Amino acid sequence: MKITFLGSGGGRFSTISQRRMTGGFRIDNLGGKNYHVDPGPGALIRTYQFGFNPRNLNGVFVSHSHTDHYNDAEILIEAMTRGMTKKQGTIFGSTSVLEGYDKWGPCISSYHQSNSDVVVLKPDEVCEVDKIKVKGTKTEHGDPAGVGFQIDYNGFKVSYTSDTGYFDGLAESHQGADILIASVLRPGNRSIPGHMCSTDFVNLIEEVKPQVAVMTHLGLKMISNNPVTEAKKISKRTGVKVIAAFDGLSFNVNYNNPKRFRLISLKDVDSAVHSTSHQMFKNERRNSYQQSFKNNEFDELSILKKRQD
Repeated sequence: MKITFLGSGGGRFSTISQRRMTGGFRIDNLGGKNYHVDPGPGALIRTYQFGFNPRNLNGVFVSHSHTDHYNDAEILIEAMTRGMTKKQGTIFGSTSVLEGYDKWGPCISSYHQSNSDVVVLKPDEVCEVDKIKVKGTKTEHGDPAGVGFQIDYNGFKVSYTSDTGYFDGLAESHQGADILIASVLRPGNRSIPGHMCSTDFVNLIEEVKPQVAVMTHLGLKMISNNPVTEAKKISKRTGVKVIAAFDGLSFNVNYNNPKRFRLISLKDVDSAVHSTSHQMFKNERRNSYQQSFKNNEFDELSILKKRQD
């Protein structure tokens, strides 16, 4: 299994400024399946930028109905379903994301839900899909129907808190996690309602006792405060290996010994395409067309002409 962060920023101002990317993260080769978690603004572009293929997804997770978590979900669902032409994959989401709750959501249209299996995640409810068990976990956040989740594959557990403030009972939902991924917006003890700070993360780690803990969804104050230094402080206090996520961070997971891994910093696979130097002419256009035809993807004019013929 490989975990890759296509963005480590979070919160409205970090998202607006894009001081850190906000593409969420991927879990690849989990029992042979690939999942994209909380695909915020730029998730599609970052997928290609770091050398991944959105078409090979088997599922998309969206924890709640805030833009920095759901923005690119529908286009990734279109990639997963080959432009909504095939029944494929699973969409996991909170009630607010999939059905709507009060003024929140729905964030994924009924059209985009129509070609995939759909799982509404609720706290403490467990479903089994693709030989993995997924449990919804409670959050306390602006979206009252939002959730985190814990993925269990043959007893190996990856937990994701999503956005939540620290509260009594949060650790209980994530007990048994081998890898704990948490949204940690602010450094030190400077928490704000609905979000965790470093001190909250320390408390959560000490209660859950994961093998590895990852802090992501970093706000502007955390980014300015040097997240790596903050992670080292947390690790020293808890005795747990703590990683501060960064854009393009990737690591392979050793199921038998999660502490044994090597962090990889992914580079832009084609900087000319993803920069402002607009060099995507003959070769890039040809490659784009070849990829489209290889995956049986055609524009509307081609489809219309084919029908007429």
